[in-house]
Amino acid sequence: MRSTPGCIRALPPERRSPTRRAARSVGLRAGSEIGAAAGLRCRVGGSVELRPTPCRSGFHLVTRRSRNYRPALVHPIAFRIGSLEVHWYGIFVATGFLAGLWTARRRAEQRGISSDTIVDLSFWILVGALVGARTLYVITFWKEEFAGKPLLDILLQRSGLVFYGGLIGAVTLAIIILWRKKLPLWKIGDAMAPSIALGHAFGRLGCLMTGCCFGRECAQPWAIHFPEGHATQGVGVHPVQLYESVLNFALYAGLEWFYRRKKFDGQVFACYLLIYAVLRAVIESFRGDYAVRLLLGVLTPGQSVSILILAAGAGFYWYCSRLAARPKPGR
Repeated sequence: MRSTPGCIRALPPERRSPTRRAARSVGLRAGSEIGAAAGLRCRVGGSVELRPTPCRSGFHLVTRRSRNYRPALVHPIAFRIGSLEVHWYGIFVATGFLAGLWTARRRAEQRGISSDTIVDLSFWILVGALVGARTLYVITFWKEEFAGKPLLDILLQRSGLVFYGGLIGAVTLAIIILWRKKLPLWKIGDAMAPSIALGHAFGRLGCLMTGCCFGRECAQPWAIHFPEGHATQGVGVHPVQLYESVLNFALYAGLEWFYRRKKFDGQVFACYLLIYAVLRAVIESFRGDYAVRLLLGVLTPGQSVSILILAAGAGFYWYCSRLAARPKPGR
């Protein structure tokens, strides 16, 4: 396989040394780390490539700079238990959900909200998120993936979730549940908001391992190369999954700090919507996984929804600030 300076390639089986085979068998090994949390490792200044190998262990992540080759094992399937395949995407999403639940309970208790209330609400948030994320995905990619398919096939197909759909579904169902139980909507929303960013940060690492939500072409040293047969066709692309994951971790830290300093109920949740909408709109400019027909002029679908989320965040902020300014009964 011919290569040019600065490019990368997979080593054929006959050229892999016993040392490299050992490294492959134990998993992720590389030099300096870039995106270690996602299992991506390479030398600074090199680039990353996923290539299919003849072995059953999956893809090799290979970097090349001069004569240095550093293989690392990357695969969408984390492990198997008999015929059951456990995917990295599921592991990261579950980790994000549990981390979000734990941190939300701690914040709620600081404001006198029962942790049981958060646990009960989290179940309905999960249901609303899954239904909303799947529904928006099917609507968005109906022509490409679902037109003409039986309803059962559409419901049972494993892949395909859209975060904004999940956010809208989760918030809508949470509002209904809190309203019916006469619980403090905005106070609980503030307790949950940082955890949304935290869970999303882990979820994007799952996207990276799966190869979805990928970026557009990139010639920078940190470009990621997916396997031949992937929609990117081996071209280096922006690691937008890592971009968004890092920004969501930063957003979580910022909201966690701000939560203890908020001026009124609903302020933290509204700020989450405002900040994330801007971050997502910027990140979308590096995305490369949309069909041409989905590009609404100069905007991607994500940027279009970001405008609506930004408007909702501004509306919530204005409403909650006015609500807090009203005189309390009996005063």
